[in-house]
Amino acid sequence: MKIFKKRSKMVANGDNIETPTQMLVNRFKSNRLGVIGLIMFISIFLVIIGVWAYVNFTGYNLAALDFNQKYLPPNFQHWFGTDKYGRDFLVRAFLGGTISLQVGFLTTFVAISIGVIIGGIAGYYGGKVDMILMRFGEIVSAIPFLPIAITIAVIMAKSPAKTRLFTTMTLLGAIAWTDLARMVRGQILSLREQEFMVATRALGIKSRDQILKHLIPNVFAFVIVAATNSFAGAILSEATLSFLGLSVSEPVPTWGSLVESASNMVTMQHYWWLWIFPGLLLLFLIMSVNLIGEGVRDAVDPKANVKYVEQKKASRFKGLLKNKKVAE
Repeated sequence: MKIFKKRSKMVANGDNIETPTQMLVNRFKSNRLGVIGLIMFISIFLVIIGVWAYVNFTGYNLAALDFNQKYLPPNFQHWFGTDKYGRDFLVRAFLGGTISLQVGFLTTFVAISIGVIIGGIAGYYGGKVDMILMRFGEIVSAIPFLPIAITIAVIMAKSPAKTRLFTTMTLLGAIAWTDLARMVRGQILSLREQEFMVATRALGIKSRDQILKHLIPNVFAFVIVAATNSFAGAILSEATLSFLGLSVSEPVPTWGSLVESASNMVTMQHYWWLWIFPGLLLLFLIMSVNLIGEGVRDAVDPKANVKYVEQKKASRFKGLLKNKKVAE
């Protein structure tokens, strides 16, 4: 009853009661760069999905050639110009992002799933379990990705290019979880001795439920930050593989294979649109993901929480003064 009266009094005084999730969202909204990054990412994502839908539902032929239209600079008919085969480069530039997005989401999902599970188990149980899992993580982190990617490309040379690529990126996710696992472990080590965890043990809640329902949700914000880093890293890795010719092949475009034309000096000097546009799209996508990660990281920072509360108090005080002047 006292709590209800106190809450009613706070609401009456203009103090909005916010859940931790609401506070996190509001702190993220107050970060302009984070919001800009989110808008940028959503815009690029929607355009890429729109171009993908257009190609798949209209029967657009990616392999169609028109040598009379080759190497046309950007114009009103072809906004991004045409390539050496006379193909419209706007469609190819944006369609190249579909592979990058698929690779980013797949790799991030695999890395986050493994990292959260192993980090949660290591942090909760500690002792020998912690030591074994962390030593295993150190071994995995020492595995070089690029040589393995090249080996897979050679072994699976007769397999479809997309199968080869997604096998490689799944492997990347399987070896990219170590940093996240260490972070989750460290957070859970500090959380498992707090009062709410003592209460779960006293109530006889199963260890699995303690980890999944009580510990993991408390490190979820940190997992989001790690996910943005993993997503950006996966896209860059795919671009690197495409640049080296280890990704999907023609006529399916990827940003890495499109930027690969920059390795030709003639193309760089005379046909600049063939590498500028995919390079800028790759740059903006990576930049947007990094800005989102920075915004989330600042939102979960305890210092940001203190600053946010102080700003709310200041704005509330200004509102009271304004209302007082109006009343007078």
